Amino acid sequence: EAAAREYTSALVERGRALERWKGAEQALNELRARCAVLAGEQQAAEQEAAEAAARIDGAERELDAARQEQQVLAAECERRRQETLQRREARQAHRQRLEECMTASRQVQKRLEELESETHARQVALRECEVRTENLVARVRDELALDLAELYARYQHAEQDWEAIKAEIEDLRGKISRLGHVNLDAIAELEELTPRYDHLIAQRSDLTAAMARLEALITELDQESRQRFVAAFEEIRGHFQEMFRKLFGGGKADVLLEDPENPLECGIEIIARPPGKEPQSISLLSGGEKTMTAVALLLAVFRSRPSPFAILDEVDAALDESNIERFNNVLQEFLTRSQFVVITHSKRTMSCADVLYGVTMEEPGVSKRMSVRFEDRVQAPIVA
Repeated sequence: EAAAREYTSALVERGRALERWKGAEQALNELRARCAVLAGEQQAAEQEAAEAAARIDGAERELDAARQEQQVLAAECERRRQETLQRREARQAHRQRLEECMTASRQVQKRLEELESETHARQVALRECEVRTENLVARVRDELALDLAELYARYQHAEQDWEAIKAEIEDLRGKISRLGHVNLDAIAELEELTPRYDHLIAQRSDLTAAMARLEALITELDQESRQRFVAAFEEIRGHFQEMFRKLFGGGKADVLLEDPENPLECGIEIIARPPGKEPQSISLLSGGEKTMTAVALLLAVFRSRPSPFAILDEVDAALDESNIERFNNVLQEFLTRSQFVVITHSKRTMSCADVLYGVTMEEPGVSKRMSVRFEDRVQAPIVA
């Protein structure tokens, strides 16, 4: 009996051991299956991580390219601004130089007039002296029957009756005093002033020539600026009329100079008449119509001076669905030469984009940036 009980106990223990072994084998199989599933998930996660890294690299390259383009545009803008400042400074310097030359010319002219007046006065005095001398010689000839020039030529020093000579001198002094004072230095002063007069005349001629050259240069600069501005204005004017008709599906628009004779200083009047309306002022248009008019003018300028990159921030915010559709169609015409980054909340505008960048919140309080690329788009993209 004891052996039977031990045998029975051994069989029971063997059954329990078999059960534990089967349970362990089943658990091992489950662990192996779980490991296989985890390995597959790990491989899928690695593949997804590689794809995400590739997308990140592509986005970084695009961002680097955009930054480089932005730097190029910033450098070009700075260069244009510097050129404009240099031209303005040159024009201001020319004007200042012209004013200085005109001031100096007026001073020289005033001094020249003073010298001419003084010279004329001295010439008059000299002529009066000559007349008085001639009158004195004539009076001596008439009253005393003496030729002073002949007497002076025949004069020889000899003993004289000095009392008689003294009396004659006194008599002559009396006659001279009766004739009045005569400026005997007028000829010397005239000879002294003549070189200075000639020098001032030469300076005046130089200043007049410099003024003429400066005025010609300023006139040339004004004409060149006027021609360039008028040409650009007429080109933008034609593009504005075309863009307005495309955006509004008709109507009439124009930009006019308030003073065509002075295009560089006058204001610009904008005329916009949508189809079926005849507003007297642009301020009578609705918000959407004003936006469309501004977009038409902006794209007209952009077509005249295109750039490879542009940013539009909430341009379509005030537009309805039909106007948004026209706006997007017009933007499509520029894609062969430019790229657009459009900041918008319009679904219709987003549907026309090639790449979407945005922020989503899959979990409350946790935002995440994301991008979506539409592969069926080609050529230059619109980025929304």
